Amino acid sequence: MADVFKGLNLIETLKESMESNKLSDVKEAVEDLLISRINLAVVGERGEEKVSLMNSLRGLGPEDEGSAPSQSLVEPEEVDGYPHPKHPDFRLWDLPPVPATSPFEPEGYMNRYKFLRYNAVFMTFTQIIQPNSVDVFLEALSLQRQTVYFLLLASVKDTDKSLEEKRKASLEVLKSQGVKQPKVYLVKPSNLEKFDFPDLLACMAADLPEIRAHALLLALPTLTLTMVTQKKDAFKALIWAAASLSGGMSAIPVPLVASMVDSSIAVRILTKAQLSLCVDDESVERLARQRHLEPARLKELRTCGLSVEVTKVEVKKRLAAAEKDLATVSSKLVEMALPRHARSASRSFTAMLQALNGAIDEMAADAEKIVAAALGGGK
Repeated sequence: MADVFKGLNLIETLKESMESNKLSDVKEAVEDLLISRINLAVVGERGEEKVSLMNSLRGLGPEDEGSAPSQSLVEPEEVDGYPHPKHPDFRLWDLPPVPATSPFEPEGYMNRYKFLRYNAVFMTFTQIIQPNSVDVFLEALSLQRQTVYFLLLASVKDTDKSLEEKRKASLEVLKSQGVKQPKVYLVKPSNLEKFDFPDLLACMAADLPEIRAHALLLALPTLTLTMVTQKKDAFKALIWAAASLSGGMSAIPVPLVASMVDSSIAVRILTKAQLSLCVDDESVERLARQRHLEPARLKELRTCGLSVEVTKVEVKKRLAAAEKDLATVSSKLVEMALPRHARSASRSFTAMLQALNGAIDEMAADAEKIVAAALGGGK
């Protein structure tokens, strides 16, 4: 199932699945991207920096509903969980710091907090990495868990010089304990677009299974213009799969059923896109508060109606318009995307592809304008 998504090889993979009559695999892959869960653990002292990181990962400020409190509501040695307000498939887990006691057994800590249940783990610190944390990291590697990362969280008191000194000292600790390719990511919790967080995301995308990597990307706030492009590409991959599913279903001579399937899955995809690209009213208002801008100033940048509200009426209208425009779509596109035996079903495929790709382009353009205004003060 996960093989349905292979980045740039997506079209060929879909063709192979359809040639093999594996439409159920395509459907399962679409569902996975729309509802798959990702569990991210954040290990470390429960201080201001960690709280800020857990909020920023969900696009929240300290005053927003659902934000992590400055004082944890659980006992110091207990785990706390924080769901995403808009993407319930994305959950953050607040784990206690690795104890500095000696002797120390990393297996005990990992077993107690079910370390291997998480898709990825952030080992956070604000000073210098503790040796016991490195032991946990090495134990995870020995169990073939590659998605554990060290994050040096910048505080308001830090300077560029102090941060580099801490990073250098931490890298020495990692080397001294046998880590062959040590990495320490410098992260500013309140401004994730700064420092090394984009590089961390790129590394995670390579380390995580494809579906989990997409789930993470689509659930994170849209921090940079690069992320807008990445999300747009991810949704277009999802659209290819959904359109192929649509084409396959439309091969069954029940036009009304096929139409209902098309509009239903299209609404789900575009609703997910609206929330993921952070162009809905609530996300724009939240971003404006965080950047000290007028919400109306950011909202007026949106020119696509779907950025404001995704309705079944509007989606059906776009699908119908795409059906009428099929004559202008190159048959070459259909031939490239579908296997021979499925080309009789290509009408629904092409209509959905054209309608949803156009919608994603428009919504992404709105997201680019909003992100650019937020990061550059509207310049």
